[in-house]
Amino acid sequence: MKLAQPLEISAMPHSSDSSDSSFSRSPPPSNKQDSSDDVRKVQRREKNRIAAQKSRQRQTQKADTLHLESEDLEKQNAALRKEIKQLTEEMKYFTSVLSSHEPLCSILATTSPSPPEVVYGAHAFHQPHVSSPRFQH
Repeated sequence: MKLAQPLEISAMPHSSDSSDSSFSRSPPPSNKQDSSDDVRKVQRREKNRIAAQKSRQRQTQKADTLHLESEDLEKQNAALRKEIKQLTEEMKYFTSVLSSHEPLCSILATTSPSPPEVVYGAHAFHQPHVSSPRFQH
């Protein structure tokens, strides 16, 4: 009685990956071709591994750079918010000083009323009688 020969891998249906050379229908390569193909596969895999490693390093470096830039921008933002707060407080102070000074100012009392869009004439701001504690030494 003769035993049935096992089917070769090439007789099995192909998977969806048509680039896999192990399912080739060509006759098996000779021993010399086999070793050169193996060498090429190893070289290709090593080259791919190195490329993937470099890609991961670039990704990590880019993420680190973005993280540092983000931290720097957050610090700048906090500093600008602090400056806005200080300037707002200074503006409130000057507004109150001006409001308390207006009834006492002889220059404003002697000048004719200015148009509504111009509250004070240019000469009113050059008077040395208003000072801020911020600028006193």
